[in-house]
Amino acid sequence: MVRIDVTYRGRLRCVSLHEPSGAELSTDAPKDNQGEGASFSPTDLVATALATCVLTTMGIVANRHGWKLDGATASVVKHMVADPIRRIGKLELTLRMPAGLDERARETLERTAHTCPVHKSLAPNVEVPMTFLWDAVPAAH
Repeated sequence: MVRIDVTYRGRLRCVSLHEPSGAELSTDAPKDNQGEGASFSPTDLVATALATCVLTTMGIVANRHGWKLDGATASVVKHMVADPIRRIGKLELTLRMPAGLDERARETLERTAHTCPVHKSLAPNVEVPMTFLWDAVPAAH
């Protein structure tokens, strides 16, 4: 169990405190929804959570097998929809992966990406297409 305390600071901004570490995180409503867009929006954090969860779970599996993922990156593009309600409609993920991983490693890591806890926690009507660009990052040594 992890506790996160959130305080509304006015002007559509919140500050969240991660109790175990003391780390703080600020959010602001996006410009297209009455905010200033001065920080991550709550839905930006969902997109960020997906990308970091994918890389983290892939890293856990890679460590277990002795595969090097250092330097791997993820870019996520968030698409909002408004009908019937405002929500995240699609999170497009592009993963740039290190060179030097064989076909077995690639298949295992791709399967892992599609089963990370954040991905499995999203509503089924949120599209999550993933593109893997293998050999896009020099191999770590």
